[in-house]
Amino acid sequence: MTAPATGRVRRRLTVRGTVQGVGFRPHVHRLAAEYDLSGFVGNTADGVLIEVEGPLPDVERFCELLAEHRPPLASVTGIGHEDLPATGTDGTFIIQATRHTTGRTQLPPDTATCAECLRELAAPADRRHRHPFVTCTHCGPRFTIATAMPYDRAATTMARFPMCPVCAREYGDPLDRRFHAQPVACPACGPGLSLIPAEGTGARPARDAEALARTRALLAQGRIVAVKGLGGYHLACDATDPRAVATLRARKERGGKAFAVMCADLATAESVAHVTDAERAALTGPERPIVLLRARTPGDGLRLADGIAPGSPHLGVLLPYTPVHTLLFGLPGDPPGPRVLVMTSGNRSGEPIVTDEAQALIRLAGLADAWLTHDRAIAAPCDDSLLRVRADGTPQLLRRSRGYVPRPLTLPVPVRPALAVGGDLKNALCLGEDDQAWFGPHIGDMGDLATLDAARRAEAHLATLTGVTPRLIAADRHPGYQSTAHARRRAAEAGLPAPALVQHHHAHIAAALAEHGLDGATPVIGVAFDGTGYGDDGTVWGGEILLADYSAYRRFAHLVPAPLPGGDAGVANPCRQALARLWAAGIDWTPDLPSVAACTDTERAVLQGQLAHRIACVPTSSMGRLFDAVSSLTGACHRAGHEAEAALALEALALEARDADGGEYAFGFAPGPRADPAPALRALLADLRRGVPAPVLAARFHRGVAGAVAELCRRAREATGLTTVALTGGVFANALLEEDSTARLTADGFTVLRHGRVPPNDGGLALGQLVVAAHVPRPARAR
Repeated sequence: MTAPATGRVRRRLTVRGTVQGVGFRPHVHRLAAEYDLSGFVGNTADGVLIEVEGPLPDVERFCELLAEHRPPLASVTGIGHEDLPATGTDGTFIIQATRHTTGRTQLPPDTATCAECLRELAAPADRRHRHPFVTCTHCGPRFTIATAMPYDRAATTMARFPMCPVCAREYGDPLDRRFHAQPVACPACGPGLSLIPAEGTGARPARDAEALARTRALLAQGRIVAVKGLGGYHLACDATDPRAVATLRARKERGGKAFAVMCADLATAESVAHVTDAERAALTGPERPIVLLRARTPGDGLRLADGIAPGSPHLGVLLPYTPVHTLLFGLPGDPPGPRVLVMTSGNRSGEPIVTDEAQALIRLAGLADAWLTHDRAIAAPCDDSLLRVRADGTPQLLRRSRGYVPRPLTLPVPVRPALAVGGDLKNALCLGEDDQAWFGPHIGDMGDLATLDAARRAEAHLATLTGVTPRLIAADRHPGYQSTAHARRRAAEAGLPAPALVQHHHAHIAAALAEHGLDGATPVIGVAFDGTGYGDDGTVWGGEILLADYSAYRRFAHLVPAPLPGGDAGVANPCRQALARLWAAGIDWTPDLPSVAACTDTERAVLQGQLAHRIACVPTSSMGRLFDAVSSLTGACHRAGHEAEAALALEALALEARDADGGEYAFGFAPGPRADPAPALRALLADLRRGVPAPVLAARFHRGVAGAVAELCRRAREATGLTTVALTGGVFANALLEEDSTARLTADGFTVLRHGRVPPNDGGLALGQLVVAAHVPRPARAR
C-alpha cells in the first residue's frame, strides 16, 4: 500500500484457528503496546479480529511477530490482511468484548496444569495454595466445560460460580496470566471438593482440604475411590497393593485387561518403566495421554502389583494432569502415600464413563468405597487418550480423546456438512465441513442404550462447538452394527438422506489418506488388517489388500479364508479359531498341540460337526483372527476375556525374542492373489514339536506376516504401477508388525503411510467414512 503523508497506516487482521481461550488477545495487546500501536483486538465466532494503526515499519513488524509467535496453546491456521484508511488515533489499544457473528472458531482441548499454576498450588504464601481448581489461560479445562460458542464464561459450566473481586480483577487485566481464563476461580469463589464414603467403610464425609486428606488415607489403606476428573470419573487404588488391585479387577469384572497407572511424577514413572526421550516428551506434554511403556522387570525399580498388566510387557502410564491429581499424591509436608495409582475409567464394563455425581453414586455403587467429587459440572464426557511411541520416536495415537479433542484435522478434500458415526468397537464420531474435520471423544463399544445415548450427546455437544449441521450421515456397511442402526434413526429423525454406507476397510484406508493430506487423485495400495469388517461377499473380511482412493476400491488380494465357528461369539475362544484354521489348512488335530488340549472333548466334537457341515461357520479372511489362532497354537492365550487379548499376548511373546534370530514362517500364495498361512502354520507346528521356545515361534510368525505384506504389495505394484502403501486397521497397532512391514516396504522403494494423529483401529474409522461419503452420489431421503 501507499502510506499517507504522515507515514501512518491501519491494518485489519483476521486470525483463524485455535485462538480463543488460549490468551491470544492479551498476547496481541502486549505486542501492540510494545510498538505503541493503537487499535483493538476482539473475539468473533470466526476467530480473532485485530485492527492496528501506527507507523508503517512498526505495523509491519507487528504483523511479522504475530505470525511468528503465539501463546503456548494457540494454533493459527490462517491470518487475513486488509489495509484500511488511517483514523489518526494514537497510542490506545483496547481489548473488545466478544462479537457474536456467524463463522467457526476452534476451541482448544483440555490441557494439563501448567508449571506456573503448579508452583502456586505448592506455595504456602500464594492465595491458591492447595486450590484443587487452580488454572490460567495456559492450562486447564476447555472442551469438557464449554456449553456453547463463542467461548465465554457464560457459555461454560463455570457460569454458576461468580468471581470474587480479586479473581475478577485478574480476569479483566490484559497483563495478567488469567485474563479471560474462563475457569478462573480461587478458594473463595470456585468449585469445591466433597468426599462421600460408601456405607460400611467407617469413613466420614468431608469437604475440600479434609476431603483430600481423607481420600489419600483411604487409598493408603487399600480402598478404591471414584475420583471426578476433567472428563469423568476414574476408579483409583494403590497400584503397589496386590489386594487392592485384585479387588478392583474383580469388582469391575476386568478379566485380564491391563490397568493404566498414574505416577506421581516423571521420576516415579521411570522407576516402573523404561522411558525414552520421545516417550518422556509424550508423558509431560500438555495433552498428557496414557503412554504405553516397556515395564521394568521385577526387582528393577518400584514394584507394582502383579495384577496391573498380567502377561504384558507394557505399562500404560500417565502423569497428573489436574490439580486434584497432584494433591492426591501430596505436597511437601503431607503424610506419605501411594506414589503410583491405578487410574481406570469410572464405569462398569461396556458402559460409558460416568460424569454426573448422582449417576456416579448409582452406577459405581459396589465398585467404589468412596467418591471424591466436585461441583463443577462436566459438559462432555472425555476419556483419557492412549498412544505408543515407535522406535523411530514418532507417536501413534491408539485412542484420540482428552487432550486432542476437539482439535481439528485439515482435510485434503472438501466435504459437505456431514456426520460419520464410526463403528461398533472403539467408537468415536467425526463431524466435517469444507476442509475441516473434528473427532468426538472416545465413546467405547456400542453395546447398550447407555452407549448409544452417549453417542447422541457427544454429537450434539460437538455440533454446538463446531457449528456443523450435518446434511449427510455416513456409517459402516455392516447390517448388524448398532452404530449403523443409530445412523439410520438419526437420519430419519432429521429428515436427512439415508446414510451413506461405507465398506469398513475402505474407510480405514481413506482415513490414512486423509491424515496424510492426499487428495485421492491416485489410488494407493491399502493394507487393511483387523479383526472384523463386513465384506462385499457377505463374509467377514480383515486381511485385505485394496487398491483404493476416496471414491472407489478394488479387492486386489486377501488372506485365504477359514471358517469362524460361532461367528462373533467364537472370537472369545482362540483355541477354537486355531482348530478351525488347522482344519482349513488340512492339518490334523493331534493331542500334542496346545490348542487341541485346551478344548474339551465336547468342544472338539461340536466343532468337528460345525466345520464338516458348515453350521454357523461364516468364512473369514481376518488377519486379526489368524493372530488369535496362532496365539493359541503357541500357548499364549486360549480364552480371551476382552477384545484383542489373544493378539496382545502373542505380540508380548514375540517381543521376548524379537532379536533372537532372523527366522520367519513364510506364507504361500494362491491365485487371486491370496496369502495362504498353511505353510507358515506347518512350519510353526514343526518347530513347536522340536521344542523351539514359544517366544521364537511368535517372533517368526510376525516376520512371516510382514514378509507376506511385502510380497503382496510387490505384486500389486507389478500389476498397477502404484508405489504408495497405507498400513491401517487394528492389527497395525502391533508395533512389531508395523515396524517390520514398514522397513521391508521402504527398502523395496515404497512410500509408506502410517497412522499418527488418527488411530489405526476403529477409533479412526469415522474420518474415513466422512471423506468417502463426500465422494459418493447423494442418496435418497431416509424413510
